[in-house]
Amino acid sequence: MTILPEQEVDATSSPLARFGAELRRSRRARGWSQIETSRRMGYSNTLVSCIERATRSPTKKFAVKADMVFEMDGAFVELWRRYSRAALLEGFEEFAECEGRCRRLRTFELGVIPGLFQVPRYTEALAFAAVKRGSITREQADERIAFLAARQKRVLEQRKPPLVHAVMDESCLMRPVGGRDVMLSQFDHLEELADRPNLTIQVAPYSLAEHVPFTMPVVLLTLPDRSVIGYAESQLRGNLERGREPVAAWERDYDRLQVESRSTVASLAMIRAARKELE
Repeated sequence: MTILPEQEVDATSSPLARFGAELRRSRRARGWSQIETSRRMGYSNTLVSCIERATRSPTKKFAVKADMVFEMDGAFVELWRRYSRAALLEGFEEFAECEGRCRRLRTFELGVIPGLFQVPRYTEALAFAAVKRGSITREQADERIAFLAARQKRVLEQRKPPLVHAVMDESCLMRPVGGRDVMLSQFDHLEELADRPNLTIQVAPYSLAEHVPFTMPVVLLTLPDRSVIGYAESQLRGNLERGREPVAAWERDYDRLQVESRSTVASLAMIRAARKELE
C-alpha cells in the first residue's frame, strides 16, 4: 500500500483545488487518515491523496460517494459540478441562464456551427480535440457535451420556443469538424432546422470580406420584459453586455449583416452545395 505525504494546496487556486481541500477538511474533522478514508469510500488511498493535492480529477461517482460517506447532503457533487463547469468560458453560465428564457435569439458565428445547431458527434469532436490539446479534461469534455445538449433542449424544444435567427460565416460550412460523416450528418440537421417556422438560417459569404461587422461570435437575446442583452466571446472569456448604447450598436450591425448576407433560400443552397462536395 502506497502512502503519499500530505501536501497543502491553496483552495482558492482552482475549483479542483477547492474540491480537494474540502475532502481533506472533512476527513480531518472526523479524525480519519487517508487510508481510513479510502477504505470507507472504496477507492485507493493513492487516489484520495491525489485528489486532495489536486493532481487527479474527481469523477461524479467519487463525489456522490464522498457525500454518502461524509453525510454532506450533495456538497461534494456541487463542488464537482463547479469544477466540471470550469471548462465553460467565464460568464457563459450566466448567459446560458438568460438564453433559456429569451423570446428572441439572434446569433452570429465564425468558424464552427452555432452550438444550438450542433449534432452530438460534432460537439464531441470539438470537445475531445480540446482534451487532446490539454485544454480540458475528459470529465470536463463530458460535462461540456451534456451541458450543450441541455441547452439545445431548453431553447429549441420548449413548448413555445423563441424566434431564432442565425447568421453563419461561410467558414462554418467549410471547416470539416469531425470528418466527412459527421459533417454530412450536420448538414442534414441544418436542413431540418431550416424547416422550422421559428428558425431562420443565413450564411455570410466570404465575398462580404471586411464588411462583416463582427470579428467574434455574438449573440443578442431579447428577454420576456423586452430588454435586450448581448453576449460576445474571446478566446478566454465571455462578456455579457447589458448597456443600452453598446447593445443598440450591436443590433444595428446585426440588422445590416442580415441584409447583406445570403437570403434563406440562397443560404440553404450553399449548405446543400457544401454537402454535395463531401459526397
